[in-house]
Parts: sequence; structure tokens; C-alpha cells
Amino acid sequence: MNPASAVLMETTKSFEAPEAKLHFLDYWRIIRVRKTVILAVFLLVAITTTLVTFILPPTYASAARMSVQKDATDVPGLGNGPVYSGFDPYWVQTEFEKIQSKSILYPVISNLDLNHKWGEKFKEGELRTDITYKLLKRAVDVTQSRNTTLIEVKVRSDDPSEAAVIANRIAEVYKESRLARWQENSSKGLQTLEAEMAKHNAAINTLQKEVDELKQQFGITDVEAQQGMVSPTLEPETLRKLEAERIQRQAEFKERETTYRQLTNYNSAQLKRTMATVSPDNLLQRQLEELSVLETQLASKTNVLGFENPEVKGIRDSIAVLNDQIENRLKGIIDGLKVSVDAKKADVDSLTADVAAAKSNDIAQAILRRPYAQKKRDLESMQYIRDKLTSRIWQEKVEAAMPKNGIVEILDRAEPDLRPVKPNKFLNITLGVIVGLAIGIGLAFFIEYLDTSVKTIDDVERALQAPVLGVIPQNVGYLIAEGPDSPHAEAYRVLRTNILFSLKDPKLNTMTVVSGGAGEGKSTTIFNLATVFAQNGSRVLVVDSDLRRPSIHKILKVSNSIGLTNFLLKQNTLEEVIQTTPLATLDFLPSGKLPSSSMGVLSSAQMKELIRDLKRRYDYVFFDSPPIMGVSDASILSSEVDSVLQVIQYRRYPQPMTIRAKQMIEKVGGNLLGIVLNNINMASDENYYYYSGYYYDYYSKNEEATPEKGSPEGREAGQVEQGVEIRPKY
Repeated sequence: MNPASAVLMETTKSFEAPEAKLHFLDYWRIIRVRKTVILAVFLLVAITTTLVTFILPPTYASAARMSVQKDATDVPGLGNGPVYSGFDPYWVQTEFEKIQSKSILYPVISNLDLNHKWGEKFKEGELRTDITYKLLKRAVDVTQSRNTTLIEVKVRSDDPSEAAVIANRIAEVYKESRLARWQENSSKGLQTLEAEMAKHNAAINTLQKEVDELKQQFGITDVEAQQGMVSPTLEPETLRKLEAERIQRQAEFKERETTYRQLTNYNSAQLKRTMATVSPDNLLQRQLEELSVLETQLASKTNVLGFENPEVKGIRDSIAVLNDQIENRLKGIIDGLKVSVDAKKADVDSLTADVAAAKSNDIAQAILRRPYAQKKRDLESMQYIRDKLTSRIWQEKVEAAMPKNGIVEILDRAEPDLRPVKPNKFLNITLGVIVGLAIGIGLAFFIEYLDTSVKTIDDVERALQAPVLGVIPQNVGYLIAEGPDSPHAEAYRVLRTNILFSLKDPKLNTMTVVSGGAGEGKSTTIFNLATVFAQNGSRVLVVDSDLRRPSIHKILKVSNSIGLTNFLLKQNTLEEVIQTTPLATLDFLPSGKLPSSSMGVLSSAQMKELIRDLKRRYDYVFFDSPPIMGVSDASILSSEVDSVLQVIQYRRYPQPMTIRAKQMIEKVGGNLLGIVLNNINMASDENYYYYSGYYYDYYSKNEEATPEKGSPEGREAGQVEQGVEIRPKY
């Protein structure tokens, strides 16, 4: 690869595609581009909705409003009155279904003779009741006022009077059915209560006889019978006192027994110390005091007289005698405690036996008279139930005689409505407009999603990783005829400037323009680009190397009888095949006729030599080529010229095709200089306005200023108007 080609490759590869980010303007662009689809769908839906709205027959609605309450339970609990509960949404919903049930609507159909009336309306004769019921149910709506027990029955019909009559009749039938059902339930409940009353009276009579017999058998007095129990052998107070005394004696016995057991385990010295507090005794107290005095005297005499002194011995003998007396007194006291303990125990045992005997007697009597007590309680229970039944039967009879209009009360009767509820013209048309617009926009975005063609410069640069050098608007003519002041010329001048900055080397003066498919504006682009270079003063040659479908000679209206093929086949010289154009600096080399035997002439050594010769003769040489995806000629030209431009038509071919075309250029070693985005609709896509659109505004302000006849522009314009004069250059 030569250094110039390396420079071009480095320039192309250094390009970084911008990151794809959606913006509000992208959505607006889609809407503007697809405005035809959006408008068509919008008009279709809106017009259809409007026509259907005005074609549909009017429907009138009338409503009757009722206040409904729950019924009392069939037989409330004994001792309770009628039970009414608060707001219950489930119950209200249940009433909705009842109002629309056959039990309500069938009587309405029969009373109003709807089978015959609607049969004549639909020209079907007499309708079956089930068919009329389905039609009527479809025309009835039952609703509830929020958080109340008010129910509204609305009926729709094409006759406003009929709608009001049916709504009122439904409310009346529902009210009558509720009252009839309440009366039926009340009557059944009263009959049930009376039957249960008869059973209870018979059972009470039987129990009364059995109670009387048991009363006589056990000898129960009327006082006992009125008290409801058998008198015990011991009075409750006596039994309580005996029990309290027994507990007290038991405590005293335990205390004496504990004291006695402790004293029997003490020795003599311990008994002397504790006896005074446990069982005080005056004699024992005096003896202990005398013993204490003698022991004191003995201790003092012994220290003075000695142990064997007669006076000392006498004191010792007195102490011994006193100790014996104390021991005897202690033994007597303990024996007395023993007797007291035994007496307490006997007393406790006696009281315990008395209490146990009294209780046993009471239990035996209670067991013996238990059948009477049980029968007596059963009789009292049955009598209580009979009293409640009597009260309830009386209450039911009183309530049955009272009016029950409060269960269902018709508050507002239905009246004919003079304004139809359907169709709602304003609502339907508004919804049609909104829905049509939504569907149109949605369809536009869906089509945009399915369309994978090139739509924006970002699409090109992101997919192909190559810069966009020019943006060409729609409906571009040929600049050689329009002149240098044409609004379209500026787009090509921008392209020329970008190409010159991208080349960086003036020796890279041969260029071809390729495209992935046919019809992308490749020939127009290369011819106008050559024209712009020529108008800038450069010596330019346009070579129509699309040998299979040449088109540039048609632009210049010249003959294609001799040209490139004749030179490559050595039938004519270069001077004979190159022709001039109205621009002095622009020459043209037609393709010539391509013999079937010379299909590979572009890959010949003669073609390479021709390119080298043209590079020396001209400042810039532009080669037209066929679509690169169709034939191999474009690939051959891409590998032989210095640089390549790829033309992509806006919204024509899918992106994979343009990517494949770029890959083929790179595969044959072609130096892709950049991309030309062609056929942009500036009116619908304002994002491209800044590339070339504002030049239209600039040139449109100068359209009225015509060039002077003597000026070069005037002479050039005159030449174009008079026709293009083509002649061999040499």
C-alpha cells in the first residue's frame, strides 16, 4: 500500500462514531417523516367514528330510584326483636342480581306484553319469553348510590316512554316480590313458633306430673320445693361453726403435740432454761430461784471455808434435795402436757367425726332426692322457653299486622327522557380523534421500527464507522444546467470542502463514487461533484466507467458511440474519446459500447495505465461505477483509484446492505474516504437543515437579481439555455 493510501486509511479508522442517544427531536422527526401515515389513519378512524355515530339510532334511558333495607330474620333469637344490620355491599350486589333475575323480569315481560310488542318491533312475530328476557336484561342497568342503600334501575330503549314504563314496572315488581317474600317468611315463622309452642306445652304437662309424684315420694314440703333444694340435716351456719372449731382444735392439738415432742428430747438443763417460757409454773419458778441462791452461797463459802467444811456440805445437800424436787416438778409438767395433748387429740377426732357424719348424711340425702331436683330444673327450663315462645308469637302477630313499606320504598319514579344517552356524539367523536391519532402515531413508530434503512447521520456513522462528508437534499438537478448560484450547489461545495480536508495529499486526485444498490444517486452525485470542482477552477475529467448502464452521456445529451471501451481496446486514442462540456475546465469520457467479449476490460493493464495518465493530465478525475453489490466493476475501480466515496440514499435500502457494500470496498483494498447521504427531505426532516438548508433561504433572497449579460456567469447561463455544445477536446 502506498503512503497516500495509508494516510487515507488512517484518517478513516481514526473516526469515532457518536454514541446513539434518543432525543425528543428524534421522535418529532419520525412523526414528521411519517405524517402521511399518521394523517391517513387519523382521518380513517375519525371519519369512520363520526359516520357510525350519526348512523346509529338514538337510545333513551329512564331510571327509577329505590331505597332498600334488609328483611328481619325469619325467626330471631328468643328475647330479641327484629334484627336489621348496617350497610352490606355484598347484600346490595345480591339485590342487583335479583332485580335482573327471571323472577323479577318475567312478570315485567308478562305485565307489559313485551313478547308481542318487541316481536312487532323486530318483525319477528311473537317472541319467546326467554329471548325477550335476554333483550330486556341487556337493556337494564342496576347501580348503587355511593355508600348508601339507594338502588337505581336504569332502562335503555329507542322509545323514551317505553324506557320509563319498564323502569317503573321493574321497581314495582321488585317491591311487591320483597313484600310477598317477607309475608311468606313471617307466616312460615309464626307457624313454626306455634307448632313449637304446642310441643312445649305437652312436654311441660308430662314433666309436671313426674315432679309431683317425686315430691310425694320423698316427702318434700312446699317450702323446700319453693326453695328449689332439699333441707340439709345440719344448718349451714352450724356446719360452718363446727368446721371452724374443728380447725381451731386441730391447730391447738398440733401446737401442744409439737411442744411435747420438743420437751421430751431436752435434757435437765435444757428443760430448766425453756420450761419457764414454754409452760410457766409458779412453784417451779420459786424452786429455780432458791436453787440459784444456794448455788451462789456455795460458791462464796467454798472459796473461804474449803470444800470439806460442814457448812459447805450442808449447802450441797440442800442443793441436791432442791434438784430432785425440780426434776420431779419438771416430770410432772411434761406428764401434764402429755395428758393435754391426748385430750386435744380426742376432741379433734370427735369433731372431725361429727362433721364427716353430717356431710355424709347430706350427700346421701342429695343423691336420694337428685331425680326430683333434675326434673324440677327441667320443668323450670321448659316453662322459661314457653314464656319466651308466647312473647315471640305475640310479637310476630303484631309485626305481621303492621305495614312493611319501609323494606322497599320507591323514591323517584322514572320519567321519559327527551335527550338520548346514546350515541354521545361529542364523546364518540372526541374518542375517535384521540384513538385515531394514537393509532396513527403508534403505526408510524411501528413502521419506523420495522424500517432498517438509513435515517440519520448517526445511523450511518454508528453502523459504518465512517464519517458523513456531505448531505444532499431531495430533487437535486444537474449543476451544469442550474449554474453556480443554484441552491443545490452549496451542498456539493460543502462536500467538496470536506473531501479536500480529508484528502490531505493533492496527489490523491482520482476518485470513484459507489453505492450498494441501484438508484441511490451515484451518477448524479459524481457529476455534480465534478461540476463543483470545475467551477472552482480545477481541471476535471468525468469518466463514465459504468459500462453496463452508462447514464452521464444522457445528462450531457451526447453520443455514447465511442469512449472508454474503445480506448481500452485500442480502437481509438485518448484525444479522440475525451469530449468537452459547457464548462471549460470540465471534460467528459463516455463509456462507449461494451462488447460481450470484453467484460473484464476494467481490470486490464491498459485501464491502470489510463488512470496513471489521467492523474498527470487533470487535477481531479472522477470515475462513475455500477452498484458494488451488482457487478465486480465497482470493486475493481475501488481498488485502482486513490479514494472512494459511498453514496447512501436516505430511507431506501436496509442498513445491512450498506454495511456489506462498505465491507466489499475495504475487502478489495479500496480507501473509503467517507459517506454521502443523498436524497434528504429537508421539509420533513429539519435535523438536516443546518447542513445545507439555510443556503436555500440565502439564495432565494437573490433569485430576482439576474446576472449581467457581459459577466462570465451571464455568458455561461446563456450557453446552458442555448444548449450544450459537445466537441472533442483534441
